[in-house]
Amino acid sequence: MTGVQTCALPISYEVVSLLGVGGMGEVCRAHDVRLHRDVALKVLPEAFALDPERLARFRREAQVLASLNHPHIGAIYGLEETDGATALVLELVDGPTLADRIAEGPIPLNEALAIAQQIAEALEAAHEHGVIHRDLKPSNIKVTADGVVKVLDFGLAKLGASEASVVGGTGALAALSMSPTITSPAATGIGVILGTAAYMAPEQAKGRPADKRSDVWAFGCVFY
Repeated sequence: MTGVQTCALPISYEVVSLLGVGGMGEVCRAHDVRLHRDVALKVLPEAFALDPERLARFRREAQVLASLNHPHIGAIYGLEETDGATALVLELVDGPTLADRIAEGPIPLNEALAIAQQIAEALEAAHEHGVIHRDLKPSNIKVTADGVVKVLDFGLAKLGASEASVVGGTGALAALSMSPTITSPAATGIGVILGTAAYMAPEQAKGRPADKRSDVWAFGCVFY
């Protein structure tokens, strides 16, 4: 992470800060100069844009988010594709991740229940639209100062039952909440594993197809 200049953005956005770097690119806080609002831009590195698989996954994330409209799922405003830059324009959610909140110490039961209920509602909405998150973990969940939960990062989401690749979560301690997402194929003899090892359901770890039960497993690990 070398600074805010690392985000190559469409010209209608001004970089405010670099929020983070992940397997699918950089996330920047940016200002939309046309609509005069701050947004989160998830920028696919130019080198990745030449990889058909990564580009397809990036565009699929846009389509998945566009199919969902729920108060506890981070919204998408658009997909920008210009010379040298491909970016998702996302709702900017201020506040710490649930991983940050867990690191501060034990969460009171009533607060934990309120957070868990909102996560469950987000997953239910996604599942009703045939979308499996497959990478649910505390670092992909934000909690605003008002206690509103937003589930983020549907970059590994599964649409429909025909896709053979896998992702999700297994039992984990809070210390594993920042486990990295596995974005490179791993030979399993059955399928392809994508996701976060610490939250991956047993069937996913074996390379078997994921369904909504895999998200339920990951949800249980997050709640634990």
